[in-house]
Amino acid sequence: MTVHIDSWTDQHFDLIIRGGMVVDGTGLPRRRVDLGISGGKVVAIAKLDGCRADDEIDATGMIVAPGIVDPHTHYDPQITFDPHATMSCFHGVTTVVAGNCGFSVAPVRHDDIEFLTDIFASVEDMNPVALSGVPWDNFESFPEFLGSLHGKLGVNFACYVGHSNVRRWVMGDDCYDKEATPEQIVAMQAIVAEAISAGAAGLSSSSAPTHLDIKGRPVPSRAATKEELIALVETAGRTRPGSICYLPQSAIGGLNEQDQNLLIELGLAGGIPVIIQGLGGRSKVDAPTATWDACVDFLADATAQGSPVYSLLITRPFDRTVEIGPNNVHYRAVFDFHDFLNLPIEERRAAAKDPTWRDRLRTSIENYNRDPAKGTTLPPPSLATVFVVQVAEERNRWAEGMTVKQLGEKLGIAPMDALLDLALDEDFRTNFRWRTETPEWSEAVGIAQKHPNMIVGTSDGGAHLHKDDGADWSSYFLRSWVLDRGAWTLEEGIRQITQVPAALLGFSDRGTLKVGGWADIMVFDPATIAPWRKEFAHTLPGGIGRWQALGKGVAATIVNGVPIVLNGELTGKLPGHIVSPGSEGQTAAPALEAAQ
Repeated sequence: MTVHIDSWTDQHFDLIIRGGMVVDGTGLPRRRVDLGISGGKVVAIAKLDGCRADDEIDATGMIVAPGIVDPHTHYDPQITFDPHATMSCFHGVTTVVAGNCGFSVAPVRHDDIEFLTDIFASVEDMNPVALSGVPWDNFESFPEFLGSLHGKLGVNFACYVGHSNVRRWVMGDDCYDKEATPEQIVAMQAIVAEAISAGAAGLSSSSAPTHLDIKGRPVPSRAATKEELIALVETAGRTRPGSICYLPQSAIGGLNEQDQNLLIELGLAGGIPVIIQGLGGRSKVDAPTATWDACVDFLADATAQGSPVYSLLITRPFDRTVEIGPNNVHYRAVFDFHDFLNLPIEERRAAAKDPTWRDRLRTSIENYNRDPAKGTTLPPPSLATVFVVQVAEERNRWAEGMTVKQLGEKLGIAPMDALLDLALDEDFRTNFRWRTETPEWSEAVGIAQKHPNMIVGTSDGGAHLHKDDGADWSSYFLRSWVLDRGAWTLEEGIRQITQVPAALLGFSDRGTLKVGGWADIMVFDPATIAPWRKEFAHTLPGGIGRWQALGKGVAATIVNGVPIVLNGELTGKLPGHIVSPGSEGQTAAPALEAAQ
């Protein structure tokens, strides 16, 4: 068909985005053109002077880019009562992937919900009262869960099926400590196949020693044999192109040879990407290139064998409140300090003055638990990265801005003693924060993010809401790494958080702006986009509070052609789709049919 020069003149669009600089997500140079959108899709990328639309957005001076694809969230509980996945949507995210780390909101039997809430509450720090807001009666199976979301999504939503859920469904209480029989493995394979056929993003699993439920039990997936895990991965790879989310046993402390070999086996067994976390670091709180040279060799070996192994990389430093009280969950692996933090206030005051307690606390911080049999091994914040942000007493103003380590050096005492002295002097009202952005951290992340097997992101959206869900990671990445430091060109930086994760996850219809493609779009001001501030708000079910990571510079977040955020405010529209690997468009309707 011949297209005439004036072919757009009489075209009427649902939405026109005018005057912006279009960066299409492919890495190609930007263009100053308009976008015409109809039926949820991009119809025109052209000069649309004289064309009409039901709605228009003036993007003059702004960047018009694909919506961000966040590959690691835990929004599957929250999405059932917060369809816009706040706070991620305020930072340009249009597609979230949930069900990570081996557990998902389904499958779960109606009489077995406590098992799952115990995991979410412990591993992802979700409040049990807030979890009561999940409409558990609406689903049991994974297809029923996806079906229950049809027409009720603001953002696009994808979800892994969790290995711990599958194990619990088949094995009951034996899931925690028993080896599955061949028959049970076959039953688990059937559940995985059902979930992925209905639209699951793939399978997630975990062997991480930090993953314990609220009763202190290892999550069920940690009891699986290698044979069980490989069987489920093979099933996932046969059923639909997707990915595997997996946390190896040694991911927290540096990947060992046994886990390297296992990851290569998993990639070969499923033939689909295996996505892990923390590759290259001694720990999640370390500079992520502590074991980088060995990891580069491992990735080269995996690639040579045709095993697709990738790692998520945290490119936004931690910035989290550290109180000297029971809401501080950062020191669970420092058993004595954790016990101290959870003492009633009067007992905590007395303990802080007690020389015996002081001796215990002084040594415990340097000797946190490294034995999975005793509990979590998650490394605690170093006192060299815990800052005095705001004091309660004017006489202590001199301490603001110092790390606890620097405070100890100035006073000539151990850092733990300095922390306790200041906290005690102010009756535990001092505002401390854990900030990991050091020169060493910046150098390490700058190196690691350039490797083709490293995926920038890792928000944990929907989890850890009482301290920091990391939802502003994309605003930080664009501001700090792309626009300020110039680690990436604008075009390539945007590609890294749009097309790259979409391609990795198998979402061929997301991540770029193209004629005929879904209109998932973020419009932002390159001069102002950045994280802004955090505020505590009681916005969860039951009046439960959470920290909200606010940002600046995002003028619009558009999902399937419909704005869900305009100038920092939700529009209330629900245009989101269930997205699945290898599918064009949404799969919620087929999932609903499967559930019925």
